[in-house]
Amino acid sequence: MGKDYYKVLGIARGASEDEIKKAYRKQALRYHPDKNKSPGAEDKFKEIAEAYDVLSDAKKKDIYDRFGEEGLKGSSGGGGGGHSGHSYNYTFHGDPHAMFAEFFGGRSPFDHFFSQNGEDDMDINDPFGAFGMGRMGGMGGFHRPFKTHSGGPHRAHERKKDPPVVHELKVSLEEVFSGCTKKMKISRKRLNPDGCTIRSEDKILTVDIKRGWKEGTKITFPKEGDETPSNIPADVVFVVKDKPHPVFRREGSDIIYPAKISLRDALCGCTVNAPTLDGRTITVTSRDVVRPGMKKRIVGEGLPLSKCPEKRGDMILDFSVKFPEKLGQSTRDALKQVLPP
Repeated sequence: MGKDYYKVLGIARGASEDEIKKAYRKQALRYHPDKNKSPGAEDKFKEIAEAYDVLSDAKKKDIYDRFGEEGLKGSSGGGGGGHSGHSYNYTFHGDPHAMFAEFFGGRSPFDHFFSQNGEDDMDINDPFGAFGMGRMGGMGGFHRPFKTHSGGPHRAHERKKDPPVVHELKVSLEEVFSGCTKKMKISRKRLNPDGCTIRSEDKILTVDIKRGWKEGTKITFPKEGDETPSNIPADVVFVVKDKPHPVFRREGSDIIYPAKISLRDALCGCTVNAPTLDGRTITVTSRDVVRPGMKKRIVGEGLPLSKCPEKRGDMILDFSVKFPEKLGQSTRDALKQVLPP
């Protein structure tokens, strides 16, 4: 009848789905080339994978149980057991290592358990028994948390999520004023379908900068970081940072305009032409004496409010007075006559 897949896995005919899975787990761990260095371990490992591939598939298993390996693989001479003319034409094309990685959730089960248990013969009471094959469906499911026999939580071998990857996203005050779209190119590692190998790829992340966003605003792209067999990809986070502006500085939704005036203007009255973020010019006249550090507020000429963009903050004129480098004696005498003591 050719290969006896039940014998390969060390189980009896009529074994249940759970028993087949448990048997594969035990035999694959025993003969994995990374652990078993004996001659023939690689071939045995492949044979175990083929046996599991057949017996874990209801259709293949049914044909194998009825017609044997010859009937399953469509060998010449008709199907096994006298069922001439039957042919399924099965050939194992799978990758035993990929199957192993998928069965154990894409990770090496040796890292944790073999560091504690050096036994070559993993019996039915091995640590993996706590995963409980049950009705998980397919071959995955091993990365989820499980409980120890004492009932306490046990998270050995659970994939951990990396901490967020944070980037500064610099924006100008004009971009905050009007809103804009930024496209950010990131390079990252991604896991291939085999669950083991890794590829590098670029991705464009699009950030819509809303009107009035404040410095420190965070934009999160979940799980866009590097992916490996041992981690859950980190979130990629962009944090809004104001670019230095040649004219204004920002305080929340207000913008500060440094208005420099002469001492004469400060004493006698002045007119200041202040630019705006949308390209206009505002004329501000003051007839009062302007002291250094004095401020004048122009309502509604600042940045949009982040929570209510149709409303705006203010522009604040921050006055500084330019004093003369030196004064002639006649000027000194004149000032003494006109200025109060």
